[in-house]
Amino acid sequence: MAAVNFYPAIDLKGGQCVRLLHGVMDTATVFSDDPAGQAQAFEAAGCTRLHVVDLEGAFAGHPVNAAAVEAIVGAVGMAVQLGGGIRDRATIESWLSLGVARVILGTVAVRDPNLVREACRAHPGRVAVGIDARDGRVAVEGWAEESEITALELARRFEDAGAAAIIFTDIGRDGAMAGPNVEATVNLANAVSTPVIASGGVSSMADLEALKASGDGILDGVICGRALYDGRVDAAAAVALLSGSHEVAASC
Repeated sequence: MAAVNFYPAIDLKGGQCVRLLHGVMDTATVFSDDPAGQAQAFEAAGCTRLHVVDLEGAFAGHPVNAAAVEAIVGAVGMAVQLGGGIRDRATIESWLSLGVARVILGTVAVRDPNLVREACRAHPGRVAVGIDARDGRVAVEGWAEESEITALELARRFEDAGAAAIIFTDIGRDGAMAGPNVEATVNLANAVSTPVIASGGVSSMADLEALKASGDGILDGVICGRALYDGRVDAAAAVALLSGSHEVAASC
């Protein structure tokens, strides 16, 4: 089976690591007040990639947790992909120059698709499109607003843009520990040529196995957040499973 990249997630609110339920800010649960230390723990477990979201930035439309992000980037050697509040060329350039490996453009993919295309051309391999969907419709502005476009329609709009990846989040599953929407994620990945990273709902090693099995050779990566903090998923075991270790898969 092909390897699938594992991305532990750090969501930032008030400079702390938190997790939300269905993307609602009032549901935030604090898991750590040391984001950089948490990133180092993931790296020590064998993770080579990290998914970071500035939650308050996503609502504000500009970076809010910049200090925490910079601390994370400075503390680890992992490739950090960052989303939340990145909505203009200056912010994109700033984060990439500070060492962020990849920026994630979500709201502007709907509001200003030309900016996404320009960024992809200017920074090959360093720009991803974030597609966050609720009941199939793309949500923007920190998931506070729902658009009329479907996830598949938006993904297809950027087929020729040169995006490094599409990060697909099923909002209804995010933070709910109810399992990922495997069918919708795999269907999207099959419908486009851009690599797709699954996000939202992973609650167990069994969920990772299901994504690995259904998305073999199709999915580029999987993001996991709350289950890591709750202890339901072990980062080292997840890396081994998704990288193709049969021994780990058999023991989970």
